This record gives sequence, C-alpha cells and structure tokens, in this order.
Amino acid sequence: MVEMARRSILPRAMRIPAVVTLALLTTFVACKSNPPPPSSSTADSASAGATAAPPSSGEVKVGQEAPDFTTRDHAGQNVSLSALKGKPVVVYFYPKDETSGCTKEASSFRDAWKDFEKNGVVVIGISTDSLDSHRSFAKNHDLPFHLVSDPDGNIAKAYGVPSHLGFLSRQTFIIGADGNVKKIYRDVDVSKHASEVLADVSS
Repeated sequence: MVEMARRSILPRAMRIPAVVTLALLTTFVACKSNPPPPSSSTADSASAGATAAPPSSGEVKVGQEAPDFTTRDHAGQNVSLSALKGKPVVVYFYPKDETSGCTKEASSFRDAWKDFEKNGVVVIGISTDSLDSHRSFAKNHDLPFHLVSDPDGNIAKAYGVPSHLGFLSRQTFIIGADGNVKKIYRDVDVSKHASEVLADVSS
C-alpha cells in the first residue's frame, strides 16, 4: 500500500522507465569516455596508405623521370620502360577492351601508326584486362602496338591514374627519349587524342 501511495504521488512526467534510464546512462558514459586507440595494424595500414597511395592528381609531373615497369605485352614480348630510353614513348591508360570509347581511341592510334613509327615512337596501351582479352582486342582491330595488362593497378598507381570499380581512368603520358615525362593528359577526348599526341610527341 505504501509503495502504491508513493507511485501515485510521483508525477507522471517523473516516471522514467528503467530501459530509458539505462539508455541515458550508457550514452552519458560513452560520451564521457575517450575512444579506444586504434590497433597497431590499423594505424600502420592508414599510415602506409597515406604515404604509398598517390593522390588522384598523380605524383608524376612533367619533367620528372617516368616510373619504370617491366612486363609482357599481349604478344608475349618483354616491355621495359627503362630499356626504351632513347625513344619517345606514349603510355596510355584506358578502362576496358572492346568498349566504344576505348576501341575508338585504340583505332585512332592504329590509323596514325605510320606517323608514329616515322617518329620512332613506342605506344603502350594499359588496362586491367587480361592478356587474353588484349590478344583478342588487338586481333579484332589490327592494333600494331603493345597492350599491357595491369590487373592489380600497380602501374596505374605509380602514375597516379585512378581506378574505379576495377576500371582505370583514361589518361595518357608522353615520355621523352631521356625517360622523363614530357606531357600528361588527365582528360582525354578520344575523337582527337591520337592526333594531339602525335603533334606533341613530334614537337
């Protein structure tokens, strides 16, 4: 009876359910507590990512030495950038074989191939597609230049080329005979890209 009387005396506004009280206490404690420090593995990963991953604008700049890479192309030939010193090189990254824009871009390089050859230019196309895909792509469109597979995006990262859902951005680098970057195209118009590159590499 006494307990009932006490309950009736308390105003309804002051009757706080136990669940709400517990929730309020938990929130208060959480807000007052400092968050636990990150584990060493998490901190190391964050630090490594900050220093290793190039920014979206790319670490490579005009005048710098182009990042070297050694791999095989779709025809099984060794391709080593350092071994190509003495020749101008065009390294172009593209999203995917057999897509409309990439086919148009590759075909434009093919159509201007005699002029590239005349100037001693080596052209290397790079995407995340497999070498089997590259072989088919080259055969279907009579592509006379190197196609290189970069499945993990390591070459692209070295050049600061972003990857979206496994597809590399469309970007091109002109590398002079001295091995240094001569020009960078971060935005590419496939309808006139080959002619632009040819004019720049020939200048």
